[in-house]
Amino acid sequence: MASNIVWHDHKITRAERSANKNQKPCLLWFTGLSGSGKSTIANALDVALHERGYHTFLLDGDNVRHGLCNDLGFSDEDRVENIRRVGEVCKLFADAGLIVMSAFISPFTSDRRMVRKLFPAGEFIEVFMDAPLETCESRDPKGLYKKARAGEIRHFTGIDSPYEVPAHPEIRLDTSCHSVDDCVESVIAYLLERELIARNA
Repeated sequence: MASNIVWHDHKITRAERSANKNQKPCLLWFTGLSGSGKSTIANALDVALHERGYHTFLLDGDNVRHGLCNDLGFSDEDRVENIRRVGEVCKLFADAGLIVMSAFISPFTSDRRMVRKLFPAGEFIEVFMDAPLETCESRDPKGLYKKARAGEIRHFTGIDSPYEVPAHPEIRLDTSCHSVDDCVESVIAYLLERELIARNA
C-alpha cells in the first residue's frame, strides 16, 4: 500500500445511509461446491427481498470474473485475491446501506474469515450450500465436472482442489432435499429473527 494516502471521511454516515433505506445492511455469503445452488438461491432471495421493498445487490462469481477479476485464474493464489477483491466490494455496498448477497465457491476457510473480519459482528452471514458432491456433479449445469474428471480443467474444487467445509455457518441449506422456495424462506426467517429486515415490510 502506498504511504502517501489518507483516509477521507464521508459526511453521510453508514448508519444514515441504511436508515434512509429503512433497513440494516448485511452480507449473505453463499459458499459451496459448483452446482450446489448458490446462484439459484441467491437470485431467488434477491427477488424476494426486492419484492418486499428492500435495497439489495447480488455479486456472482462468474459475473465478477468478466470484469473486476478478469485478470485472475484459478490457482490458490488467484482464488485468494478474487475473494479479497469481492469482500472489499461487498463492504462498500454494505456501507451504502444495502443488503448484499454474494455467490462464490470460496473454498478456503481463511478467505471466508478474511471477509467476515471486514464486517461488524452479526453482519456477515455465511450461507453454506451443503449439497453432496454427488448431487452437484449429477447436475453439472456448466459441464465443468465432466471436464474436470477428464483432466481438461485443473484445480477444480471438489475434484482435484479441496473445499473446506464451514465449521459454524449461520445458515446451512441442502438443495438436494429442499426446494428453492424452502431455502429462500429459511434465509428470510433468519433475517427476521436477527431483525435485519422487518416483519411488516
